[in-house]
Amino acid sequence: MKVLHIIAAYKPAYIYGGPTMSASMLCEQLSQSGVSVEVFATTANGAAELPVVTNTPVWVDGVTVTYFKRITKDHTHFSPALLKTLRKRVTEFDLVHIHTWWNLVSVLSCAIAQSKNVPVVLSPRGTLSDYSFLNKNSAKKGLIHGLMGKKLLQNSHIHVTSEREGLSLMELVTPQSISIISNFVKLGDSAIKKHQTSNFLRLIFFSRIEEKKGLDILLEALKLLTIPFHLTIAGNGDKAYIDKLKALITDPLMAGKITWAGFYGDDKFELLNTHDVLVLPSHDENFGNVVIESLSVGTAVLVSANVGLATYVDEHKLGWICQTNPQSVSEQIKRIYTNQVNDAKRIRNTAPDIIRRDFTGDKLVQEYLRFYQNIIKVSRI
Repeated sequence: MKVLHIIAAYKPAYIYGGPTMSASMLCEQLSQSGVSVEVFATTANGAAELPVVTNTPVWVDGVTVTYFKRITKDHTHFSPALLKTLRKRVTEFDLVHIHTWWNLVSVLSCAIAQSKNVPVVLSPRGTLSDYSFLNKNSAKKGLIHGLMGKKLLQNSHIHVTSEREGLSLMELVTPQSISIISNFVKLGDSAIKKHQTSNFLRLIFFSRIEEKKGLDILLEALKLLTIPFHLTIAGNGDKAYIDKLKALITDPLMAGKITWAGFYGDDKFELLNTHDVLVLPSHDENFGNVVIESLSVGTAVLVSANVGLATYVDEHKLGWICQTNPQSVSEQIKRIYTNQVNDAKRIRNTAPDIIRRDFTGDKLVQEYLRFYQNIIKVSRI
């Protein structure tokens, strides 16, 4: 089986967060299982470009990756070189798997593959939700969708990572098929260090800092708290937006309870381990890798009902669910503080094993392999 993965931003472009990490882990796991995997990506790395060799296949953690220059420096990621190579080589592959939507790499690659009758799998990774469609550049997205996007999506097989993402997508388009398979997520060592108890609640927000993530809701919720706490904010984002968030905290005493820690890489698991609760009050989250990362080291989570993993968290009693408003977040934090000795201890002891059972191993690999095989089989009928 030969599968080509196409994503505008591949590792080490970690500035783009979850989609880059999820796609790269999937490719690595598939390659290890014996699938012939190639990746086409651009040099996108935010406003800058990755310092990589271009137009030449390179070996990246067990995967053959070709990076192509882009001629736009924004989220369109237009790369004529990538598209030209794709036209020449697309029929070499049994299937093309595209990650994310709304950029010119994804949309035009989908059109090229379908024109050559090569089946296409699309993992929207949050880009085809109502929130994504309506929140930013909605006029441009509507134009793309009307002109060609809807038809391309109808002729694609869609991979989503949660039931919530699938339901949201069905309101926008009816594709060839929709399959729900979880992300591969890099997990931390559940025994990184002995967790120390404290007389105050140690909260952590760990994510890209952007409007969708709801950090403003959390900051407003803190103003309603009377319990002892400290919040660590780990992540980066647009400086102007971060400055706007910092301006929400006008009380010096409150500001002293917040640490802006910046970006963390592989050392994130040690940071997560030293906190009591990860808080992610997102307006929209198709999956939520950080939820799994946090639970893998035993740190409980408080997530909004709009996070794709909220149902999983609730069913397995691995944390708490809130709504996307300060009152709901503050009430849940108060409840967590009151019961943290029993609840947090139980979650710390049980979560790592549960997460390793459900999000690693051969079982998940086999789900993707069956998914691919079924699509290839149908396409050849």
